Amino acid sequence: MPTTIKDVAKMAGVSPSTVSRVIGNHPKISQATKDRVAEAMETLQYRPNAIARSLANKTTKTLGLLLPNSDEDLLQNPFYVQVMRGISRYAQKAGYYILYSYTDHEEQEIKMLDELLHSKWVDGVILTTIRENDRCVEFLRANQHHFVVIGTPEEHGDEILWVDNNNINAMYEVVASLVEKGHKRIAFIGGPHEFAVTRYRLRGYQKALKHYGIPFQPEWVVERDYTEKAGYEVAKELFERAELDAIVTTDDLIAFGAQKALLELGKNEVALTGFNNTILAEYKTPPISSVDIKAEALGYEAAKLLITNLKEKSDVTHCLIDAEFIERESSCIKE
Repeated sequence: MPTTIKDVAKMAGVSPSTVSRVIGNHPKISQATKDRVAEAMETLQYRPNAIARSLANKTTKTLGLLLPNSDEDLLQNPFYVQVMRGISRYAQKAGYYILYSYTDHEEQEIKMLDELLHSKWVDGVILTTIRENDRCVEFLRANQHHFVVIGTPEEHGDEILWVDNNNINAMYEVVASLVEKGHKRIAFIGGPHEFAVTRYRLRGYQKALKHYGIPFQPEWVVERDYTEKAGYEVAKELFERAELDAIVTTDDLIAFGAQKALLELGKNEVALTGFNNTILAEYKTPPISSVDIKAEALGYEAAKLLITNLKEKSDVTHCLIDAEFIERESSCIKE
């Protein structure tokens, strides 16, 4: 027979309601009583279930994690796997559970958030992306619900909890490195423009071109999807427009597709860079230079920032993680 709250009460010499108050950390219960109940729970190996604990504490010790991708994309994009690992590491250390959910588009995200909030399943929410005029952010703000964003908000930056890299500087460093190696005809392949990370990395690209006096060519900038297919198709399209000597991308998956196109086109000396420094980038032939955004650290710090603010209001509202451009021996296709 499983141990019940009545068993604990009997061993501790208190009523079951007193045990419930101890579990809920009621301020009027003496420390001596708390100690007796705790000792009885330990002896009987009694663990209050999550629902009972949430009713007592008015918290669930659970965070909702919203992933704006289909299940297929989650398996293909290592970024989300690394972020989830970081979130789980801190949440487990802090005694929190994670409720994962993924969606295909923003309308589904709003619906999922509405369900999470009204069901009271989670104490706070982690958003893994941020869009221009993000409806999820506005929904959570309007409902005064705790949340953190992995990404830099363009508005309400002091009111929103967020964790990110300096994506402008990171892409600036990539382009600067290419220019200093002699590349001048540099194209940009990005994910959808609606995502803030794409816009910030594009700004870094433009900033570097301006600094080195290289004219910005709008036709050399294409923003599509964070997929290998998009990278492959866009790279082929770009070479129909112009002869390029380098391509920068905003994601390693895009770079993998672009590399396949370069191989097929015989563009042996075109430099190629990725972003996110996924493990496969190092083992491509040739290896691809990429920006290490420390995705696991982003997830870890996002969970830490949210949980800290759930416990008590903090003056710290954001955290910047240093990114590092990992230059590999050759990011050009060799004969």
